Amino acid sequence: MDTLLFALFAGIAILSAVVMIMQRHPVSSALALVGVMGSLAILYLLLGATFIAAAQLIVYAGAIMVLFLFVIMLLNAGAEPKPLRQSFLARALGFPLGIALIAILGFLIQRTVPPDSVVVRFADAKAGSPQDIGRALFTQYLLPFEVTSVLVLIAILGAVVLARKET
Repeated sequence: MDTLLFALFAGIAILSAVVMIMQRHPVSSALALVGVMGSLAILYLLLGATFIAAAQLIVYAGAIMVLFLFVIMLLNAGAEPKPLRQSFLARALGFPLGIALIAILGFLIQRTVPPDSVVVRFADAKAGSPQDIGRALFTQYLLPFEVTSVLVLIAILGAVVLARKET
């Protein structure tokens, strides 16, 4: 049953990611990204990582997506215009080369991962509790955490500066 649910939600995540890339309107892309993040949260639940699944939904599908939509609305980004002409070479070679890339990556992953390796369930691990994650985040990973928060602040300020109307 776990394998079937994994395949279902992995497929939904991949399909949502493809839709996100193919959309021309940024709000539609952001909503497709919510589908990706929701599917990832369910995959975390299947692995037994309930706290990480809840954090995925609350932080990423909630707060970060609100921030993305706020920036999109603030920039008044419309739909991306269609190109006048598409390159014949890009249309002819894009799909076969994409399939070849996926095949090569699949082959490399199959060769590097031993066939008898077992995925360790997060529920069996002792380091997945909120207390352990918080302790690691604010001790061992404090610098990357603070650098990320400063980068998000700079991105917000940059969006405000770009969207500000000249008076």
